[in-house]
Amino acid sequence: MPRELMSTRRRMTIATWKPPREGIIHGVITLEATNVLDYIDRARDLTGEKVTMTSFVGSATGRALALEPTLNGYIAFGKYYAYDDVSLSFLVQVDGGKQLAQVLVRDIDTMTPAQVAAKLQEGAGHVRSGKDENFKKSADIASKVPTWVLRRIFSLAGTSTVALGKPFGGQPRYPFGAAIITSVGMLGVDEAFVPPTPFARVPLYVAVGAIRDMVFPIDGQPQVRKGVTIVATLDHRFVDGFQAATVARAFKKYFEEPDTLGPLIAPTAAEVAASAANSA
Repeated sequence: MPRELMSTRRRMTIATWKPPREGIIHGVITLEATNVLDYIDRARDLTGEKVTMTSFVGSATGRALALEPTLNGYIAFGKYYAYDDVSLSFLVQVDGGKQLAQVLVRDIDTMTPAQVAAKLQEGAGHVRSGKDENFKKSADIASKVPTWVLRRIFSLAGTSTVALGKPFGGQPRYPFGAAIITSVGMLGVDEAFVPPTPFARVPLYVAVGAIRDMVFPIDGQPQVRKGVTIVATLDHRFVDGFQAATVARAFKKYFEEPDTLGPLIAPTAAEVAASAANSA
């Protein structure tokens, strides 16, 4: 028999793919990124963190979701339940891109892009160094079990971790949060439509495209500026156009005024105490 030439990631993809049963909304927004790139440069200089467009988009998405609780939740047994916090996951490459893992960032709506970047670096480092026991356990199962059995396992995993809120197969409860963010720009791709992953039970998928020279109307005149295209895939069971527009408006505001995402450097304990005393 021919030797199986599939990575664990490919086995997982084959096992989990099936035609979508949910209504899907795709949204594309192209934004002028001059202010954001300036903010990212300042954030890197002041914090020393590897702030990227992806960590900025994650912070902005978390803030936007906090304004629209109909997207920050999950559906289980025919009912919608809102999460108590805003948590998002980011896809990171492992083993030279042969594998993908998720890094969950909790309470992301309270974080600056620099703080998100720090969490991503920490989480990605744990996965790539083999210290993430959850990823190791999940990958081990996926590498040994036939794909037709994997389909059932992943279905059970989604039901257990999200619908029931119980750990399963190396994955913690609510392992993906309310959205999955992936950077296709790092691959040189301008835009991509992310397909839903059934077992993740996530209402929102965000793809961050490459930063390119684009033409934007500035004061009524066409000018070449740096821009980026963000593509969202949304589950229509969670959201209609009105709610999606609420998130999009907030997202655009953060691109126009990136400093509204919070101070570049977190205040010290003494500064927090002084601020609390002044407010009393």
